[in-house]
Amino acid sequence: MIVIIDYSVGNLFSVKNALSKIGIENKISSDKDEIMKADALILPGVGAFRDAMNSLENSGLIPTIKEFIKTGKPLLGICLGMQLLYEKSYEYGEYEGLGFIKGEICPMKPDLVQDLKVPHMGWNNLRFNKNNEVLKYINEDDYVYFVHSFYAKSNWDEVVAYVDYDVKIPAIVNSGNVYGMQFHPEKSGDVGLNLLKAYGELIKK
Repeated sequence: MIVIIDYSVGNLFSVKNALSKIGIENKISSDKDEIMKADALILPGVGAFRDAMNSLENSGLIPTIKEFIKTGKPLLGICLGMQLLYEKSYEYGEYEGLGFIKGEICPMKPDLVQDLKVPHMGWNNLRFNKNNEVLKYINEDDYVYFVHSFYAKSNWDEVVAYVDYDVKIPAIVNSGNVYGMQFHPEKSGDVGLNLLKAYGELIKK
């Protein structure tokens, strides 16, 4: 059972529908006991970093999520949910994140040499940085769907795949049992479904 964490931020039902489509048992929940009993978690997110962290804090779920991580079971952050996994963000201020992955979330615009549109919105092809089980059903250069204006900066130890949008943007990350996808797998057609399928198979190990 995958639990999609409900903290009033994110595309909960589109993620739920995608998991159901590929036959993965799932539920949306903000119940601490259900979250701890899950085989895996998904942390969705849309909007601003500060607002999402405030919603998480107000939900009282941060200690539960941290306790879940200690069990070794997998957690996947999607879009803003991935950014929340890092140590801090500079989105309209400086705000602390969950700190599961070393690095910071920074604005894209100052780092672009070319006059590319921000937010980075639309389809972009994935480039692989290293082998990982979540890539098992997709190919390098497969396209996925992005909507974001900020991106992760780190030492790249966690980067599984990236896209080139004038700068290299971490697209899939993994540190221990914590995973992240900067794009929306639930909106990325068969490629996204295959990524979610591979993530779902992690719970069998």
